[in-house]
Amino acid sequence: MIPRYSRDRMTYIWSPENRFQKWLDIEILACEALADQGKIPAESLKTIKERAGFDIGRIDEIEKTVKHDVIAFLTSVSEKVGEDARYIHMGLTSSDILDTSLAVLLKEASELLIADLDELLAVLRDRAFAYKDTVMIGRSHGIHAEPITFGLKMALWYEEMRRNRTRLVSARETISCGKIAGAVGTFSFIDPGIEAYVCERLGLKPAPISTQIVQRDRHAEYFSTLAIIAASIEKFSTEIRHLQRTEVREAEEFFSPGQKGSSAMPHKRNPVLSENLSGLARLMRSYALAAMEDVALWHERDISHSSVERVIAPDATILLDFMLSRFTGVVKNLLVYPDRMLANLNMTRGLVFSQMVLLACIERGMSREDSYAIVQRNAMKTWSEGLDFKQLLLQDEQVMATLSREDIENVFRLENFLGHVDFIFNRVFGGDHEGA
Repeated sequence: MIPRYSRDRMTYIWSPENRFQKWLDIEILACEALADQGKIPAESLKTIKERAGFDIGRIDEIEKTVKHDVIAFLTSVSEKVGEDARYIHMGLTSSDILDTSLAVLLKEASELLIADLDELLAVLRDRAFAYKDTVMIGRSHGIHAEPITFGLKMALWYEEMRRNRTRLVSARETISCGKIAGAVGTFSFIDPGIEAYVCERLGLKPAPISTQIVQRDRHAEYFSTLAIIAASIEKFSTEIRHLQRTEVREAEEFFSPGQKGSSAMPHKRNPVLSENLSGLARLMRSYALAAMEDVALWHERDISHSSVERVIAPDATILLDFMLSRFTGVVKNLLVYPDRMLANLNMTRGLVFSQMVLLACIERGMSREDSYAIVQRNAMKTWSEGLDFKQLLLQDEQVMATLSREDIENVFRLENFLGHVDFIFNRVFGGDHEGA
């Protein structure tokens, strides 16, 4: 029975039950195509379709002796079908079944991951519009730069995850490639029409050319895409961790009633979910590296890739499914503190307006070099002596010889930084300025 919920469905995709069922589906489809070509009697095909099945315990038992999973599977199926089983796997090789089924499984996993991305995108969109005008300090090198809004930060994350969705859709297309071409891909004992029939019914494209396997650059692209998505999650999670630092505390993960942050310090509220996601992204990158190592195989194939993919295919897709779900919850429940954002912005006593003062002086005819020197001189005094930047400017004869008091008052307005927020939102979200 296919599970109802996403987390369970992803696990089910990689279950032995589903994996062997995909193998059986491919074998039966090949038999149907062979029957259409008159190479399998109609009655034999009917028997195969009625009786074909497998027993996982029996497969495991047989494999202990034959040391070959596909042979063990075929033996189990044969025991159920009887004499007509001789037509099953006719002209095929193991990789025809393994690679084609892996494509189907990765495609199924991709559908769930794309749904996860859509859920995250909806949450990011909601939060972007909710905080579109919530002013906070922008930072470069970890140092206060100029004001932005928290909504712009969420919009940036939204746009990046939308690109990731596009990447995953493309990677799903790349990986949706089957191969029913025989031992070294030459169709020596199987007609190309069989491959076309099987792939069409599985929603795959036939590989234009293959060896014994579908080439692993396709898989490297796929797992690299998953790693890029995880890297974005890590990027966002790292930002949340910084925003939750005690000295900053502009946003923090939701801390549920009864939750504890430390066995020793009862006051702790730690960004444990974001830290967890940062760590898991490292693991995802290792899967991408392993997939790239699989590209170079000996001649028409070896099986060094097989053991790797048995681990990374289920692990990477299940893990990203988990990461996307967890991060969606983090963003949805994130605690945001606008007052703290404003307090932090004002911490540097007006230094965030330095570029506006610089530009105002230039517009009034002062050279850029002189303007920069004058503004920086007052800015450094604000840093070192803790004085108010605007007051220092008002007391500076060189500044006041160029700018009026009204000019300076007009410069020191937060609105000056936010005039194009709607323009940016329009580029990201289109004309809808009311959110989802």
